[in-house]
Amino acid sequence: MSFDGFVTRCVTDELRLKLLNGKIDKVYQPEKDEIILSVRTRNGNYRLLLSASASNPRIHLTAVQRENPMTPPMLCMLMRKHLAGAVIIDISQNGFDRVVRIDAETRNELGDLCTRSVIIEIMGRHSNIILVDDSGKIMDSAKHIDFTVSAVRQVLPGMTYELPPAQDKKAADSIKTTDLMEALAVRPEDTLLDKFLLSEIMGMSPLLAREIVYRFSGNTKMMKCEVDCAAFVVHTVDFLKSICRGIYEPSLVIETSEKKPVAFSCVRLGQYEGAYKIEEYDSISEVIDLFFEIRSRREHINRRSAALLKLIHNNIERCQKKIVMHKEHIRSAQDRDKYKMYGDLLTANLYRIKYGDKSVRVQNYYSENGEEIEIPLKADISPSQNAQRFYKRYNKAKTTEKFASEQLEIAEKEKYYLESVADALENADTPAELDEIKQELMAEGYIAKQNNTKKKQQKKSEPLKIISVDGYEILIGRNNRQNDELTLKTAYSTDLWFHTKEIPGSHTIIRTRGTGEAPETTMMQAAKLAAYYSKARNSSKVPVDYTLIKNVKKPNGAKPGMVIYDRYNTVYVTPSEE
Repeated sequence: MSFDGFVTRCVTDELRLKLLNGKIDKVYQPEKDEIILSVRTRNGNYRLLLSASASNPRIHLTAVQRENPMTPPMLCMLMRKHLAGAVIIDISQNGFDRVVRIDAETRNELGDLCTRSVIIEIMGRHSNIILVDDSGKIMDSAKHIDFTVSAVRQVLPGMTYELPPAQDKKAADSIKTTDLMEALAVRPEDTLLDKFLLSEIMGMSPLLAREIVYRFSGNTKMMKCEVDCAAFVVHTVDFLKSICRGIYEPSLVIETSEKKPVAFSCVRLGQYEGAYKIEEYDSISEVIDLFFEIRSRREHINRRSAALLKLIHNNIERCQKKIVMHKEHIRSAQDRDKYKMYGDLLTANLYRIKYGDKSVRVQNYYSENGEEIEIPLKADISPSQNAQRFYKRYNKAKTTEKFASEQLEIAEKEKYYLESVADALENADTPAELDEIKQELMAEGYIAKQNNTKKKQQKKSEPLKIISVDGYEILIGRNNRQNDELTLKTAYSTDLWFHTKEIPGSHTIIRTRGTGEAPETTMMQAAKLAAYYSKARNSSKVPVDYTLIKNVKKPNGAKPGMVIYDRYNTVYVTPSEE
């Protein structure tokens, strides 16, 4: 887990710096296991998030606004009663455990000064938020733990609060080189160093243990027998001392292609260097807030888009089956000229054919050599009817080929369109973009229209705007609605238009300031952006066409985002996140 005892220490230090002597103004409870304290200080207002979620327990300052229930839960009302107006006098961590205590001074019903404490225990599915009075009695908690849940420790109103059972591990702020060396000396030679650190040091996570090993050896998986144990222990103790002295490097690791957060920590995670993008921040709260907000937003988007993606992929499969079928019909119709030739030769040789013949050999005057060929006949019809039968097969094949060619073009265009929608869905970052894609699919008949006139009008999403290295504005459509808007309404006739060649993707525009030209560096940047925001994002040497907007047209009846263009040039680029 990224949120280990060392991240907790970093968060605690930050909260002490920013919130001590701050006044708790308001208390919110947006979820049953989530509390937000609004704290006013001399340096500004802060929102402190405490979450006892089984999957994402945490404590940090947050900038994200959450919707609150119409009726506040009982815990929220109790906290409002005892914490509203209280002044935070201390914020502490229990050793290097993931337990943080916030002490606030307030007045009771008699007007006497008293202390109320909010304790958050970050322990996976056992996480909890507990309100405690100055005598150590539990006033209430987000989760009630009785004997049926745990025989070791109960958390119920009226009981005395007890800390979670202590771990038999060494605290980072009191660990000695000799202690760690002795512990490592008795381990087998094939002991993995990260597993050793995990078992010996309080608050250590697998992620941080791997980072310590990586910084020492350049590899995350090393055994005791592969290193100088004394040097490794000294390296580990120095690493721990730097954190205990408050030397932090909050960092966030992001998988670039899917913009998915991978990990975070209070130190720079060098083990991910080269494979992922590592972003550093001044505030650990900002890192944690971004990590969980990006992940929750991505999960929310993925949940909402899953049904649409399934619909799109089902329709793409339908189009692929049609394409295969129409191509087979076209292939089978390519022999149609043979049937016309048979009909002509039979008509010219009717006098030689008798009723009941099963075949006839005639001279092929269509051939330069004039050789004889054998034509199969149906014995139960007349020679003239046999000739007409071949003419009918010829006409049928001709009609089939024409119809199949038309339908093949329609199916291929539909498949291309659906692939562009699927690409837009996979790149959608906001609910507004998803709603626009859904509305587009409704308009195209893929989804039944919803007659909900009371639905709140969603604000339109905006295309991506980037300033090029030369100072030119580049606009990128993120879905077909934005593509049409950019190309047909926003752009001027002298602006430059970029799109991947025969590959679904975004319309990309360079604002040329009326000149119809742009520096080569800006044009290459726009081409790479067009390739990056396309289905060919992970490919190399992607062909990108570019032309002036005045050369781009939308045919009548064309689907959203579909255009035609002429007088264009092509460049080949390799897209990258950078």
